[in-house]
Amino acid sequence: MSMYLYELLAVICYFIILLFIGITSYRRHLSATDFIIGNRSLNYWLTALAAHASDMSSWLFMGYPSVIITGGLFNAWAAVGLIVFMFLNWQLIAPKIRIATEQYNSLTFSSFFESRLADTSGLIRVFTAVMQLLFYTIYISSGLVGLGVLLETLFNLNYDIGILIGILIVVPYVFTGGYVTLAWIDLFQGIFLMCVIIFVPFYLLPKVGGWDGISQAVTTQKLTLALFPDFSGKTWFQIIGMTAGWGLGYFGQPHIVTKFMGIRNVHEINKSKWIGMTWMVLALSAATIVGLVGIAYFHGGLKDPEQVFIDMVKDSFSPFLIGFILCAVLAATINAMSSQVLVLSSSLTEDFYKRIFRKNASSKELLLVSRFGVVIVALVAYFIAFCDISSIYSLVLYAWSGLGSSFGPLLLLSLYWKNVNKYGAWSGILGGGIIAGVWPYFNHFISISIPSMLPGFSISFLLIIFVSLATRHKVVKTIHN
Repeated sequence: MSMYLYELLAVICYFIILLFIGITSYRRHLSATDFIIGNRSLNYWLTALAAHASDMSSWLFMGYPSVIITGGLFNAWAAVGLIVFMFLNWQLIAPKIRIATEQYNSLTFSSFFESRLADTSGLIRVFTAVMQLLFYTIYISSGLVGLGVLLETLFNLNYDIGILIGILIVVPYVFTGGYVTLAWIDLFQGIFLMCVIIFVPFYLLPKVGGWDGISQAVTTQKLTLALFPDFSGKTWFQIIGMTAGWGLGYFGQPHIVTKFMGIRNVHEINKSKWIGMTWMVLALSAATIVGLVGIAYFHGGLKDPEQVFIDMVKDSFSPFLIGFILCAVLAATINAMSSQVLVLSSSLTEDFYKRIFRKNASSKELLLVSRFGVVIVALVAYFIAFCDISSIYSLVLYAWSGLGSSFGPLLLLSLYWKNVNKYGAWSGILGGGIIAGVWPYFNHFISISIPSMLPGFSISFLLIIFVSLATRHKVVKTIHN
């Protein structure tokens, strides 16, 4: 039996497991509420792993290790920022959004903002849906790029065929399942991919001479193992840029925040937080070690640093194990993509179809539209991935910054500031999203690179406050009338 057949057999075995999970949970989705948010029925284990596993796409195995292998341990500040701000997300957002969305009977970000801010015009829904459509299609395309590269390496397939297969993998079980299905798949795949990403670098560590070997390789390649290479102003600015430039985005990621909305008991959120954060620390620490081991493993460097994990696995294990281990990359990618596709299709259903076209649509009709939305969103992302315009790391950072800047400030202020109004919300969503979207095209004119998240998030936050205060009289007048 050829090497490719062994690898294919491992992948088939893995997806039989996923198919079984999807079929088992299919009958649980009897309405759009079940499909979109699981009727708020998840336990704390499911909520924890759903929130975290749907966060880490192929970026965990490919995008993030690539910046470690090219820039050394200093670039691990990105992971530090993610850990710190995800903890704050659990602490500040999770309990309040779970309670508030149930009070307002909201299934999506936009419906919550609309109800919270009494926006009868429908503009919040439109602006929210537009920003989600723009940035999520780019986000989903990054996952397809990862799948295309993986399948190209694993089975020697053409990249274009690889991303097409990626679509054919993701759409069916999102289509037949929904929120609860994805939560169970996230639980299974989250445990699986964490075990894999911990096992591989520690298995290979003795082969590169242990930590001494890594240290020597880092010195030879003129990289650094120091989180603080010096204490200059430029270094501190870079640290702030990496930590806040990634971390602030957590407050505005609908595919993560909606996982908080599905927990059955709000009092169990604290349990979910510690389970999820433990998983995250272990996964990101292991991904950092993948990059460090890669520095020593590939002395001459790599043509494509984003393939460091894949290339190490292919060089170190038997064909069947290669296929099975690399299913973890598929798991991470599919977790994120499926959650993102579900959020976008939900937005198309709730914010466009139901709000504009069929306000009295039946539950079955909305469920059908949700599933049709899955197909449309996936096809748009396919065409972006087909163009192969950027690296996984860059695509994820761009989309992450756009979503975080569009929705993060508004979500925080909606939960913690009583004076926010619809006018401030409109300006914040548009201002943050536009600034984050165009900033990379102007950033090269500045001597120091500033992550899009910092200006996008800051401007959105300030716009919401200033516009809300400046339009208080309009809100009061409307209430009196």
